[in-house]
Amino acid sequence: MTRSPHTARLAALAVDDDGMSTVEYAVGTVAAAAFAALLYAIVSGDDIMAALTGIVQRALSTTF
Repeated sequence: MTRSPHTARLAALAVDDDGMSTVEYAVGTVAAAAFAALLYAIVSGDDIMAALTGIVQRALSTTF
């Protein structure tokens, strides 16, 4: 039994993973962007900003 050109191409595509690294980079980039957005949302909150401001003010007002 001989395969048609279309069947042979589909079989080759089923086992071919040339594009996997591109997909992995895309997923990693999306995950990094989502993590950055989450960190920004947390750090830009009022409680965190007040705590960070207090830490910086205490550090700048320390005498040596």
